[in-house]
Amino acid sequence: MTRKRRAEGEVPAGSGDTEIVRPDDISPNAFRRLFRVPPESAGTRLDVFVQSRLRNTSRTRARAIVEKNAYSTDARALRASDRVHAEDLIVLWREPWERDVADVEMPVLYEDEHLLAIDKPPLVTVHPTARYDESTVLRRLQKARPGQFVALVHRIDRETSGILLIAKSKESDRAFKQMFEDRSVAESGHRPVRPTPPKIAKVYLAITWGTPTTGLVDRAIEVDSDNPLRVKMRIAEGGGLEARTHLEVLETRGGYALVRCELFTGRQHQIRVHLAALGCPVVGDKLYGPDDRMLARAADDELTEQDLLRLELPRQALHAHRYSLTHAMTQLPLTIESPLPTDLDEFWQSRPRDRVEP
Repeated sequence: MTRKRRAEGEVPAGSGDTEIVRPDDISPNAFRRLFRVPPESAGTRLDVFVQSRLRNTSRTRARAIVEKNAYSTDARALRASDRVHAEDLIVLWREPWERDVADVEMPVLYEDEHLLAIDKPPLVTVHPTARYDESTVLRRLQKARPGQFVALVHRIDRETSGILLIAKSKESDRAFKQMFEDRSVAESGHRPVRPTPPKIAKVYLAITWGTPTTGLVDRAIEVDSDNPLRVKMRIAEGGGLEARTHLEVLETRGGYALVRCELFTGRQHQIRVHLAALGCPVVGDKLYGPDDRMLARAADDELTEQDLLRLELPRQALHAHRYSLTHAMTQLPLTIESPLPTDLDEFWQSRPRDRVEP
Protein backbone atom coordinates (compact mmCIF):
# COMPACT_ATOMS: atom_id res chain seq x y z
CA MET A 1 0.00 0.00 0.00
CA THR A 2 1.52 3.29 -1.02
CA ARG A 3 1.75 6.27 1.29
CA LYS A 4 -0.70 8.18 -0.88
CA ARG A 5 -3.37 5.50 -0.65
CA ARG A 6 -2.88 4.59 3.02
CA ALA A 7 -5.72 5.53 5.33
CA GLU A 8 -5.07 8.48 7.60
CA GLY A 9 -3.43 7.33 10.81
CA GLU A 10 -2.53 3.87 9.49
CA VAL A 11 1.04 2.78 10.19
CA PRO A 12 2.82 0.62 7.60
CA ALA A 13 3.63 -2.87 8.88
CA GLY A 14 7.20 -3.20 10.08
CA SER A 15 7.82 0.53 10.39
CA GLY A 16 9.30 2.19 13.46
CA ASP A 17 10.90 0.56 16.48
CA THR A 18 7.73 -0.56 18.28
CA GLU A 19 7.62 -4.31 18.90
CA ILE A 20 4.27 -5.87 18.01
CA VAL A 21 3.51 -8.97 20.09
CA ARG A 22 1.18 -11.52 18.51
CA PRO A 23 -1.46 -12.62 21.07
CA ASP A 24 -1.52 -16.32 21.94
CA ASP A 25 -5.11 -16.75 20.77
CA ILE A 26 -4.47 -15.21 17.33
CA SER A 27 -3.93 -17.53 14.36
CA PRO A 28 -0.43 -17.52 12.85
CA ASN A 29 -2.11 -16.82 9.50
CA ALA A 30 -3.74 -13.61 10.72
CA PHE A 31 -2.45 -10.34 9.31
CA ARG A 32 -2.28 -7.10 11.23
CA ARG A 33 -3.27 -3.51 10.63
CA LEU A 34 -1.72 -0.91 12.86
CA PHE A 35 -3.35 2.48 13.51
CA ARG A 36 -1.83 5.44 15.32
CA VAL A 37 -4.34 7.66 17.13
CA PRO A 38 -4.01 11.30 16.05
CA PRO A 39 -4.36 14.03 18.71
CA GLU A 40 -7.77 15.10 17.41
CA SER A 41 -9.18 11.61 18.12
CA ALA A 42 -8.06 11.50 21.75
CA GLY A 43 -10.91 10.57 24.10
CA THR A 44 -12.93 8.80 21.38
CA ARG A 45 -14.40 5.36 22.07
CA LEU A 46 -12.29 2.66 20.46
CA ASP A 47 -15.13 1.26 18.32
CA VAL A 48 -15.89 4.76 17.00
CA PHE A 49 -12.21 5.31 16.19
CA VAL A 50 -11.93 1.96 14.40
CA GLN A 51 -15.06 2.64 12.36
CA SER A 52 -13.55 5.96 11.26
CA ARG A 53 -10.54 4.07 9.91
CA LEU A 54 -12.30 1.15 8.20
CA ARG A 55 -14.17 1.91 5.01
CA ASN A 56 -17.57 0.28 4.41
CA THR A 57 -17.92 -0.76 8.06
CA SER A 58 -20.94 0.01 10.23
CA ARG A 59 -20.73 1.03 13.90
CA THR A 60 -22.19 -2.32 14.95
CA ARG A 61 -19.67 -4.24 12.88
CA ALA A 62 -16.79 -2.05 14.11
CA ARG A 63 -17.76 -2.88 17.69
CA ALA A 64 -17.70 -6.61 16.89
CA ILE A 65 -14.31 -6.28 15.19
CA VAL A 66 -12.85 -4.51 18.22
CA GLU A 67 -14.15 -7.10 20.68
CA LYS A 68 -12.65 -9.93 18.63
CA ASN A 69 -9.61 -8.43 16.93
CA ALA A 70 -8.30 -5.29 18.68
CA TYR A 71 -5.17 -5.42 20.81
CA SER A 72 -2.48 -3.18 22.16
CA THR A 73 1.05 -3.64 20.82
CA ASP A 74 1.90 -5.80 23.88
CA ALA A 75 -0.99 -8.22 23.06
CA ARG A 76 -3.49 -6.89 25.62
CA ALA A 77 -7.08 -7.36 24.42
CA LEU A 78 -9.00 -4.09 24.06
CA ARG A 79 -12.69 -3.32 24.53
CA ALA A 80 -15.08 -1.33 22.37
CA SER A 81 -15.75 1.10 25.22
CA ASP A 82 -12.07 1.88 25.84
CA ARG A 83 -11.09 5.51 25.24
CA VAL A 84 -8.12 6.08 22.96
CA HIS A 85 -5.26 8.48 23.71
CA ALA A 86 -3.12 10.53 21.35
CA GLU A 87 -0.31 8.46 19.78
CA ASP A 88 -1.79 5.14 20.99
CA LEU A 89 -1.08 2.27 18.61
CA ILE A 90 -4.10 0.05 17.95
CA VAL A 91 -3.50 -3.37 16.39
CA LEU A 92 -6.25 -5.19 14.49
CA TRP A 93 -5.49 -8.86 13.87
CA ARG A 94 -7.65 -10.15 11.01
CA GLU A 95 -7.93 -13.55 9.38
CA PRO A 96 -6.99 -13.43 5.68
CA TRP A 97 -9.88 -13.14 3.26
CA GLU A 98 -8.07 -14.93 0.45
CA ARG A 99 -7.96 -18.54 1.53
CA ASP A 100 -8.20 -20.16 -1.91
CA VAL A 101 -7.34 -17.90 -4.81
CA ALA A 102 -9.02 -19.47 -7.81
CA ASP A 103 -7.92 -18.70 -11.34
CA VAL A 104 -10.23 -16.41 -13.26
CA GLU A 105 -10.16 -15.65 -16.95
CA MET A 106 -9.15 -12.11 -17.90
CA PRO A 107 -9.51 -12.02 -21.69
CA VAL A 108 -7.25 -9.67 -23.63
CA LEU A 109 -9.29 -7.18 -25.67
CA TYR A 110 -6.32 -5.30 -27.14
CA GLU A 111 -2.54 -5.34 -26.81
CA ASP A 112 0.46 -3.63 -28.34
CA GLU A 113 3.93 -2.79 -27.05
CA HIS A 114 2.58 0.07 -24.94
CA LEU A 115 -0.90 -0.90 -23.78
CA LEU A 116 -2.88 -3.90 -22.60
CA ALA A 117 -6.68 -3.87 -22.35
CA ILE A 118 -8.36 -6.70 -20.49
CA ASP A 119 -11.98 -7.66 -19.90
CA LYS A 120 -12.10 -7.51 -16.10
CA PRO A 121 -14.45 -10.07 -14.52
CA PRO A 122 -16.89 -8.90 -11.85
CA LEU A 123 -16.00 -9.28 -8.16
CA VAL A 124 -12.27 -8.99 -8.82
CA THR A 125 -10.42 -6.10 -7.16
CA VAL A 126 -8.03 -4.27 -9.45
CA HIS A 127 -5.34 -3.19 -6.95
CA PRO A 128 -3.95 -4.91 -3.82
CA THR A 129 -5.55 -3.79 -0.57
CA ALA A 130 -5.47 -4.90 3.06
CA ARG A 131 -8.36 -7.23 2.24
CA TYR A 132 -7.41 -8.50 -1.21
CA ASP A 133 -3.91 -9.13 -2.51
CA GLU A 134 -3.14 -12.27 -4.52
CA SER A 135 -6.59 -12.32 -6.15
CA THR A 136 -6.31 -8.80 -7.60
CA VAL A 137 -5.91 -7.96 -11.26
CA LEU A 138 -2.47 -6.47 -10.71
CA ARG A 139 -1.10 -9.45 -8.79
CA ARG A 140 -2.48 -11.89 -11.35
CA LEU A 141 -0.88 -9.96 -14.19
CA GLN A 142 2.47 -9.78 -12.38
CA LYS A 143 2.36 -13.53 -11.87
CA ALA A 144 1.31 -14.27 -15.46
CA ARG A 145 3.87 -11.85 -16.96
CA PRO A 146 6.98 -12.11 -14.75
CA GLY A 147 9.51 -9.36 -15.36
CA GLN A 148 7.14 -7.24 -17.44
CA PHE A 149 6.18 -3.73 -16.31
CA VAL A 150 2.43 -3.52 -15.65
CA ALA A 151 0.62 -0.55 -14.12
CA LEU A 152 -3.06 0.28 -13.86
CA VAL A 153 -3.94 3.28 -16.01
CA HIS A 154 -7.25 3.71 -14.16
CA ARG A 155 -9.50 1.75 -11.81
CA ILE A 156 -13.00 0.39 -11.85
CA ASP A 157 -15.04 -0.89 -8.92
CA ARG A 158 -14.57 -4.46 -7.77
CA GLU A 159 -18.16 -5.35 -8.72
CA THR A 160 -18.06 -3.64 -12.12
CA SER A 161 -16.95 -5.69 -15.10
CA GLY A 162 -15.45 -4.67 -18.42
CA ILE A 163 -12.60 -2.71 -19.95
CA LEU A 164 -9.51 -2.08 -17.85
CA LEU A 165 -6.39 -0.48 -19.33
CA ILE A 166 -2.87 -1.45 -18.21
CA ALA A 167 0.31 0.34 -19.22
CA LYS A 168 3.31 -1.78 -20.25
CA SER A 169 6.03 0.82 -19.70
CA LYS A 170 6.67 3.79 -17.45
CA GLU A 171 6.40 6.12 -20.44
CA SER A 172 2.99 4.81 -21.51
CA ASP A 173 1.85 4.77 -17.89
CA ARG A 174 2.52 8.51 -17.60
CA ALA A 175 1.01 9.29 -21.00
CA PHE A 176 -2.25 7.36 -20.56
CA LYS A 177 -2.76 8.50 -16.98
CA GLN A 178 -2.42 12.10 -18.14
CA MET A 179 -5.27 11.47 -20.58
CA PHE A 180 -7.49 10.07 -17.83
CA GLU A 181 -6.69 12.91 -15.47
CA ASP A 182 -7.68 15.49 -18.07
CA ARG A 183 -11.44 15.37 -17.61
CA SER A 184 -12.19 18.88 -18.77
CA VAL A 185 -15.42 19.42 -20.65
CA ALA A 186 -15.77 22.24 -23.16
CA GLU A 187 -17.98 25.00 -21.78
CA SER A 188 -19.97 27.64 -23.63
CA GLY A 189 -22.52 30.24 -22.69
CA HIS A 190 -25.27 27.61 -22.54
CA ARG A 191 -25.62 23.95 -21.64
CA PRO A 192 -25.61 21.87 -24.85
CA VAL A 193 -27.85 18.81 -25.16
CA ARG A 194 -24.72 16.69 -25.72
CA PRO A 195 -21.51 18.28 -24.42
CA THR A 196 -18.26 18.15 -26.32
CA PRO A 197 -16.84 14.63 -25.75
CA PRO A 198 -13.74 14.32 -23.54
CA LYS A 199 -10.47 12.86 -24.83
CA ILE A 200 -11.65 9.40 -23.83
CA ALA A 201 -15.23 8.48 -24.75
CA LYS A 202 -16.40 5.96 -22.14
CA VAL A 203 -19.64 4.03 -22.52
CA TYR A 204 -21.05 1.73 -19.84
CA LEU A 205 -24.05 -0.58 -19.92
CA ALA A 206 -26.32 -0.79 -16.89
CA ILE A 207 -29.40 -2.77 -15.97
CA THR A 208 -31.70 -0.70 -13.79
CA TRP A 209 -34.76 -1.12 -11.64
CA GLY A 210 -37.26 1.08 -13.46
CA THR A 211 -36.78 3.05 -16.66
CA PRO A 212 -34.86 6.35 -16.65
CA THR A 213 -35.56 9.08 -19.19
CA THR A 214 -33.26 9.13 -22.21
CA GLY A 215 -31.16 12.29 -22.27
CA LEU A 216 -28.43 14.22 -20.50
CA VAL A 217 -28.19 14.12 -16.70
CA ASP A 218 -26.31 17.28 -15.72
CA ARG A 219 -26.20 17.22 -11.91
CA ALA A 220 -23.17 17.90 -9.76
CA ILE A 221 -22.26 15.37 -7.08
CA GLU A 222 -20.40 15.49 -3.77
CA VAL A 223 -19.31 13.21 -0.94
CA ASP A 224 -22.24 12.28 1.28
CA SER A 225 -20.81 13.59 4.54
CA ASP A 226 -23.86 12.35 6.45
CA ASN A 227 -23.20 8.71 5.53
CA PRO A 228 -21.05 6.83 8.08
CA LEU A 229 -19.42 4.63 5.42
CA ARG A 230 -17.44 7.58 4.01
CA VAL A 231 -17.57 6.26 0.44
CA LYS A 232 -21.04 7.32 -0.66
CA MET A 233 -21.66 10.19 -3.06
CA ARG A 234 -24.84 12.23 -3.47
CA ILE A 235 -26.36 14.89 -5.69
CA ALA A 236 -25.01 18.30 -4.64
CA GLU A 237 -27.61 20.94 -3.88
CA GLY A 238 -25.08 23.72 -4.40
CA GLY A 239 -21.52 23.58 -5.68
CA GLY A 240 -20.11 20.06 -5.84
CA LEU A 241 -18.25 18.36 -8.67
CA GLU A 242 -19.59 18.81 -12.16
CA ALA A 243 -21.00 15.49 -13.39
CA ARG A 244 -22.64 14.75 -16.74
CA THR A 245 -23.94 11.43 -18.02
CA HIS A 246 -25.90 10.86 -21.21
CA LEU A 247 -28.41 8.03 -20.84
CA GLU A 248 -30.05 6.06 -23.64
CA VAL A 249 -32.60 3.37 -22.87
CA LEU A 250 -31.85 0.51 -25.25
CA GLU A 251 -34.64 -1.83 -24.17
CA THR A 252 -37.14 -2.37 -21.37
CA ARG A 253 -38.39 -5.63 -19.92
CA GLY A 254 -40.85 -6.12 -17.09
CA GLY A 255 -39.91 -3.10 -15.01
CA TYR A 256 -36.20 -3.23 -15.83
CA ALA A 257 -34.19 -1.26 -18.39
CA LEU A 258 -30.96 -1.87 -20.28
CA VAL A 259 -29.30 1.54 -20.39
CA ARG A 260 -26.37 2.91 -22.37
CA CYS A 261 -24.46 5.39 -20.20
CA GLU A 262 -21.97 7.76 -21.83
CA LEU A 263 -19.68 9.66 -19.47
CA PHE A 264 -18.73 13.27 -20.10
CA THR A 265 -17.02 13.58 -16.72
CA GLY A 266 -15.39 10.91 -14.60
CA ARG A 267 -16.59 11.32 -11.03
CA GLN A 268 -16.62 8.57 -8.41
CA HIS A 269 -19.81 6.47 -8.69
CA GLN A 270 -21.17 8.98 -11.21
CA ILE A 271 -23.43 6.63 -13.20
CA ARG A 272 -24.78 4.93 -10.09
CA VAL A 273 -25.53 8.25 -8.35
CA HIS A 274 -27.24 9.74 -11.40
CA LEU A 275 -29.41 6.66 -12.01
CA ALA A 276 -30.36 6.41 -8.34
CA ALA A 277 -31.27 10.11 -8.32
CA LEU A 278 -33.70 9.39 -11.16
CA GLY A 279 -35.33 6.66 -9.09
CA CYS A 280 -33.78 3.93 -11.24
CA PRO A 281 -30.80 2.46 -9.35
CA VAL A 282 -28.54 -0.18 -10.84
CA VAL A 283 -29.72 -3.73 -10.10
CA GLY A 284 -27.60 -5.28 -7.36
CA ASP A 285 -26.22 -1.97 -6.11
CA LYS A 286 -25.49 -2.33 -2.39
CA LEU A 287 -24.80 1.37 -1.84
CA TYR A 288 -27.32 3.24 -3.99
CA GLY A 289 -29.98 0.54 -4.20
CA PRO A 290 -32.60 -0.57 -1.66
CA ASP A 291 -30.44 -0.21 1.49
CA ASP A 292 -26.96 1.34 1.70
CA ARG A 293 -26.22 -0.69 4.85
CA MET A 294 -25.91 -3.72 2.58
CA LEU A 295 -22.46 -2.49 1.55
CA ALA A 296 -21.11 -2.89 5.08
CA ARG A 297 -22.80 -6.27 5.49
CA ALA A 298 -21.33 -7.43 2.16
CA ALA A 299 -17.85 -6.22 3.15
CA ASP A 300 -18.08 -8.38 6.26
CA ASP A 301 -19.63 -11.33 4.38
CA GLU A 302 -22.87 -10.92 6.34
CA LEU A 303 -25.52 -10.37 3.67
CA THR A 304 -28.76 -12.04 4.68
CA GLU A 305 -30.93 -14.21 2.48
CA GLN A 306 -33.40 -11.34 2.36
CA ASP A 307 -30.61 -8.99 1.23
CA LEU A 308 -29.72 -11.31 -1.64
CA LEU A 309 -33.34 -11.57 -2.73
CA ARG A 310 -33.69 -7.78 -2.79
CA LEU A 311 -30.42 -7.29 -4.70
CA GLU A 312 -31.29 -9.99 -7.29
CA LEU A 313 -27.65 -10.17 -8.39
CA PRO A 314 -24.47 -10.81 -6.34
CA ARG A 315 -22.92 -7.70 -7.90
CA GLN A 316 -24.01 -4.41 -9.39
CA ALA A 317 -25.20 -4.67 -12.99
CA LEU A 318 -22.70 -2.21 -14.45
CA HIS A 319 -20.28 -2.95 -17.27
CA ALA A 320 -17.53 -0.88 -18.94
CA HIS A 321 -18.55 -1.53 -22.52
CA ARG A 322 -16.69 0.76 -24.94
CA TYR A 323 -13.67 3.10 -24.82
CA SER A 324 -12.76 5.32 -27.75
CA LEU A 325 -9.57 7.37 -27.52
CA THR A 326 -6.49 8.57 -29.28
CA HIS A 327 -3.64 6.23 -28.41
CA ALA A 328 -1.35 8.21 -26.09
CA MET A 329 1.84 6.81 -27.65
CA THR A 330 1.02 6.26 -31.35
CA GLN A 331 -1.58 9.08 -31.64
CA LEU A 332 -3.78 6.73 -33.67
CA PRO A 333 -7.52 6.33 -32.99
CA LEU A 334 -8.33 3.32 -30.84
CA THR A 335 -11.66 1.76 -29.95
CA ILE A 336 -11.93 -1.10 -27.46
CA GLU A 337 -15.19 -2.92 -26.86
CA SER A 338 -16.37 -5.55 -24.38
CA PRO A 339 -19.74 -7.30 -24.83
CA LEU A 340 -22.26 -7.61 -22.02
CA PRO A 341 -20.89 -10.42 -19.82
CA THR A 342 -22.64 -13.74 -19.37
CA ASP A 343 -24.07 -13.08 -15.90
CA LEU A 344 -25.72 -9.81 -16.93
CA ASP A 345 -26.86 -11.15 -20.29
CA GLU A 346 -28.49 -14.18 -18.66
CA PHE A 347 -30.20 -11.97 -16.10
CA TRP A 348 -31.48 -9.67 -18.83
CA GLN A 349 -32.70 -12.50 -21.05
CA SER A 350 -34.59 -13.98 -18.11
CA ARG A 351 -36.66 -10.82 -17.65
CA PRO A 352 -40.17 -11.02 -19.14
CA ARG A 353 -40.50 -9.18 -22.42
CA ASP A 354 -42.81 -6.17 -22.50
CA ARG A 355 -46.09 -6.82 -24.24
CA VAL A 356 -46.46 -5.05 -27.55
CA GLU A 357 -49.97 -3.76 -28.09
CA PRO A 358 -51.42 -4.76 -31.50
